[in-house]
Amino acid sequence: MEQAPPGIDPTVPSVARIYDYVLGGKDNFAVDREAAEKLLRASPNAREEALANRRFIGRAVRFLVGNGIRQFLDIGAGLPTQENVHEVALRAATESRIVYVDNDPIVLVHARALLADDRQTIAVEGDLREPEGILNNPEVTGHLDFSRPIGLMLVAILHFIPDDIVYRAVETLRGRLVPGSAIVISHFSTGELGEEEIGTFKKIATQTSAGVLVPRTREEIRRFFDGCDLVEPGLVPVDDWRPGEDEPRLPRLPGLEMCAGVGIRR
Repeated sequence: MEQAPPGIDPTVPSVARIYDYVLGGKDNFAVDREAAEKLLRASPNAREEALANRRFIGRAVRFLVGNGIRQFLDIGAGLPTQENVHEVALRAATESRIVYVDNDPIVLVHARALLADDRQTIAVEGDLREPEGILNNPEVTGHLDFSRPIGLMLVAILHFIPDDIVYRAVETLRGRLVPGSAIVISHFSTGELGEEEIGTFKKIATQTSAGVLVPRTREEIRRFFDGCDLVEPGLVPVDDWRPGEDEPRLPRLPGLEMCAGVGIRR
C-alpha cells in the first residue's frame, strides 16, 4: 500500500494525479497509473492532448497579459507542473497576482509548498460546484481586486461537472467579472466519437474522484462564453488556438478532442 498524506485515499484514482501521470509527473499512485493507462488505451491521443493543453495555457496567459490583465483566478488548477499560470504570468508581468483553487488535498499540499516564498500567488481550497464559496473566500477577495479585470481559467475542468450544475456555476463566476475580464476554457468535445466510445470514457471517469465525464458539443461549450466576445480564432481544437511557429503540433490520432477558446467579458 502506497503512503498518502492524511485525508487522501490512495485507492481512488484522482483526476489531478491521472493528469500528472499522463504529463510524465511522479505525484501519483498505482491506482492513478492504472486508470491513466485505461484512458490511454481508449484514447491514444490523450497524452498529446494533455501536452497541447499545457501549451494552450501558456499562450492564453501571455495573450491576456499582453492585453493588460494582471490578475488570474485558476479553478481546478491541478498538480503543479512546468509552465503553470503563475510562472507564465509573472515572467511576462512581475506585478501579476494569481489564485489557484482546487478541492484535491494533494494538490493543495504541493501547491502551497511550491508557493511558500511567492507572495504574488496563493492556493486555496474550493470547488467549482460551489462558486459562491470561491467568490466569497476572504483569501481570494483579499488577493484579487474584483473591480478590475481578471483572467478566469477554467481549463480541462468543466467536462467533469454535469449540466445541471456547471452552467449555473460558470454564470455565477462570470457575473462577478467586470468588463474587460477574460474567460479561458479548454473542454473535451465529443468530436466524431460514437456513443459506444463516449460510454467507455464515461465508465473510466466513474471510477475516479470526479465520478463523471461530460464531453460536450462545440455549441454546448460555446454557452460558457455567453456575455463574452470570443477571441479569434474562436472555439477550436486546443492546438489550433494561436499556435507559435516553433511549437509542436498534435498528430491526428483517434480519441477525445480538446477544444479551447478565450472570451472577453462585455
